Amino acid sequence: MHIEVNDLRKRYGPAVALDGMSFTVRPGHVTGFVGPNGAGKSTAMRVILGLDAPDSGSALIGGRPYRSLRRPLTHVGALLDAGALQPGRTARNHLLWLAHSQDLPASRTDEVLDLTGLGAVARRRAGGFSLGMRQRLGLAAALLGDPAVLVLDEPFNGLDPEGIVWMRGLLADLAGQGRAVLVSSHLMSELQDIAGRLVVVGRGRVIADAPVAELIAQTGGGDGRAGLEQAYLRLTRDAAEFRGTTS
Repeated sequence: MHIEVNDLRKRYGPAVALDGMSFTVRPGHVTGFVGPNGAGKSTAMRVILGLDAPDSGSALIGGRPYRSLRRPLTHVGALLDAGALQPGRTARNHLLWLAHSQDLPASRTDEVLDLTGLGAVARRRAGGFSLGMRQRLGLAAALLGDPAVLVLDEPFNGLDPEGIVWMRGLLADLAGQGRAVLVSSHLMSELQDIAGRLVVVGRGRVIADAPVAELIAQTGGGDGRAGLEQAYLRLTRDAAEFRGTTS
């Protein structure tokens, strides 16, 4: 199963959020989704997940729009906002509520809690969780239906160095199982070791869509992590909404 975005266009009043954006997220790979603030990443992900309607174009998951999917969590899992939970519920009850809404077995909640390292705090209220723990809980919710597609917005936020290494390994494993994994991030260092492909966007359009090694070679970015950062900066230097100045 894959994600196919085709010529998406979206305006909010006079502001153009998406200006003909097209890309594909293929199974078996982590695809990085990167760009400056205001590039259209969040809007594109909301359209993919049926939270916003495009003015024109399409966003399909396995050839179908999200809103037509029956039991959608069994097809696509998403993490857009780690704070989107009822703080009075325990972590386990938060997941049980989601599982019940999708006719999933209660046993699956314990499986994803263990997978995300939250088994020991399953009965703690989520409102007392740190940002990193909420990120893990959000990922557990995304994995609840064992989906073939994952859409994750800044999944590394709030994680300590050990958590970042853990997240990289988990995402690589999930892609290795044949899932299509779309990861939005501002930091190239988070994607360097796991993303096979980058979709670089700016001002609502796709600037580049290619394997990481190819992007570095095309832009003369150099080697290693610094090379990817240099390639990104060169590609997006005319697409940033805000710029600092140097003396």
